[in-house]
Amino acid sequence: MGTFQSLGIMAITKLRFRVSVFIVTLFGLIILSLQLMSTATLESSELSDMYSWLLLGNSLGSIVLFVLIGINVYSLARELQKREAGSRLTTRMISLFVLLSIAPAAIVFYFSVQFLNQGIDSWFNIEIDKAMEDALELSEASLDQRMRWHVKQARYLAKEVKGKSLTLITLEMGVLREDVGAVEMALFSRHGRVIASNSVDPTDILPKLPDEQIWLQVKQNKEYIAFSSNENDELIVQVIVPVYDADPRYLQVIFPVPVRIADLTDSIDFAFLRYQEMAFLRDSLKTSFILVLSLVLLLSLLAAIWVAFISIRQIVAPVKELVKGTQAVANGNYKQQLPVMSQDDLGFLVESFNDMTQRIAKSRDETRTAGIEVEHQRAYLETVLSNLTAGVISFSATYNIRTANQAAYRILHVQVSHFVGQTLSDIIKGHAELTQLLEAIQNLMERAEDIWQRRFAFLGPNGRQELLCRGTPLFSSSGERVGAIVVFDDVTDLIQAQKNAAWGEVAKRLAHEIKNPLTPIQLSAERLQHKLASELSEKSAKILQRSTQTIVQQVEAMKSMVDDFAEYARPSKKQVESINLNKLVNEVLALYMLGSEITIVSTFNSENVVIEADPVSIRQVLHNLVKNAQEAIEGKGQIEIKIDKVLRNDAEYVELAVYDTGCGLDEEQIETVFEPYVTTKGKGTGLGLAIVKKIIEEHGGVIWVDTTYNTGAGFIIQLPTI
Repeated sequence: MGTFQSLGIMAITKLRFRVSVFIVTLFGLIILSLQLMSTATLESSELSDMYSWLLLGNSLGSIVLFVLIGINVYSLARELQKREAGSRLTTRMISLFVLLSIAPAAIVFYFSVQFLNQGIDSWFNIEIDKAMEDALELSEASLDQRMRWHVKQARYLAKEVKGKSLTLITLEMGVLREDVGAVEMALFSRHGRVIASNSVDPTDILPKLPDEQIWLQVKQNKEYIAFSSNENDELIVQVIVPVYDADPRYLQVIFPVPVRIADLTDSIDFAFLRYQEMAFLRDSLKTSFILVLSLVLLLSLLAAIWVAFISIRQIVAPVKELVKGTQAVANGNYKQQLPVMSQDDLGFLVESFNDMTQRIAKSRDETRTAGIEVEHQRAYLETVLSNLTAGVISFSATYNIRTANQAAYRILHVQVSHFVGQTLSDIIKGHAELTQLLEAIQNLMERAEDIWQRRFAFLGPNGRQELLCRGTPLFSSSGERVGAIVVFDDVTDLIQAQKNAAWGEVAKRLAHEIKNPLTPIQLSAERLQHKLASELSEKSAKILQRSTQTIVQQVEAMKSMVDDFAEYARPSKKQVESINLNKLVNEVLALYMLGSEITIVSTFNSENVVIEADPVSIRQVLHNLVKNAQEAIEGKGQIEIKIDKVLRNDAEYVELAVYDTGCGLDEEQIETVFEPYVTTKGKGTGLGLAIVKKIIEEHGGVIWVDTTYNTGAGFIIQLPTI
């Protein structure tokens, strides 16, 4: 991977170097072209003739840049339409760059145009016009003055040669010329023939000869004065004045003009002409400069924008790769590695991304391994829990159900696993028979700070069930409560077996310790009465008879009580068969309706209620309940019996209710009414309802006191139907 990244960096570095060289070359060419065109705007430049070609070339360059930018804009629009990674960032960066470029460029362009117009206009203001005219006038005045002076000098020389002979003139001409500072002096005849001449240059044999136009002007004006140039292009003043002799002659004097005065005069003339030309071309000059300035601005902006596209794409390229990498990571490819394109901040970011994906991949592999191990442990734990005979339910910190094993369903007959994420209250809504049990467990979980244990009873599909529940809160390592767990066992059969074993042992002890001595006591009492009755007085014999009779009666009562208790403790030997409960109840009630003032009302809401039970045991239950009700109302009142069918846990039960209008039961009596040796009557063993409860539970049913019945006592029995 390191070699691959190194090769990638080298290739990208070479590409960037080539792009940089190309961009620098392009900008150099643009600057050179603009400089040439700017130089060509000067009329004195040698490139002025190429101005049109340079303008055309730069315009074509602008069009090419326009096309390149258009291609990039189109490509970016396609990327935006496809929602490609980095397209929005590229758009924002380019928009920001263009805005930041155009705004200052437009401001500079505006003020440049203003300064240009004002500067050009300032060249041609009234003061400059006046100054140029004054300079020209001053130059002309200076030359006129020099010319008048030279005319005076020429007139002076004409007077000096007047009336002199030719020989004398020839001899004095050199001195005269030097006196006035002339460079040449010549005397012409009336017909323009040279009479005598003298020059500063001895080699000049012939003087400067005036042409016919000059002679014509001399003859018309008598004098001639003008500026001209000699063979060396030096400025001179040519003056011709008449010499009034007998025979008219003309004197020509040529004066030199100082070089400085000549240069200044030429400069003033050239500047004035140039100024007049520029004033004439003022608008064209403005247009030309503005055109060049606009073209410079346009080319600069277009080139900058095009380079911005290239540069920003290179900058955004790592971002695009990062987006693709993050998408790959989001899709689960944690081994995604990106090429490092540079060693700058973006390169550091890409390296960090690669390091992150490597760590994520490593963590994922470790997590996957740990997850597999956890899954194995969970499967093992589920296997253990599913094979436990005890029901197990775990709860979260908010007491929502998290897990429940199969034994919980077998014991509660409710698919607790279907209520995962819910509370025990949600189970109560559809299973009212579990209300007391689940509410008690909920309260214990919320209040308990340590392990707790409690025994509960409820009516299941197969009758009464007793559960032994144990629970404990769960705490984290920091001591925070994170949940709870409840374990419960169905101890119904165990408790019943313990009861049977206990009562069986008690019955054996009673038979051995109590019943066995009763027979000798009874026999001894009867023998005493038989032996002593004839020997005692009549009064004593009656006392003996009453005492003996009392002993025998009490012994018989004790035997009957022991037999009842033994019957309660003895395991049931019921003969189960299908019986019609409605018919059996009618047969029992018929025995209590004969010769009685008690009103017995029977209500059968369901016909042909058939149950699997021992008819003898059920008959005993009915006799005990009706007899208790009869004794409770003391021979006057009403006994009501109801039979109906009800549903519990998707199972059908028959509900048998017995009500009387007696004195009823208080709260303390309701809690102990089914315990052995508990009775509210003056006579009785207190085993009747205990035996009834035992028989009902042996048949898979349940019996309880109806606390909603206020006019007497009421008992409800539920037995499973066929």
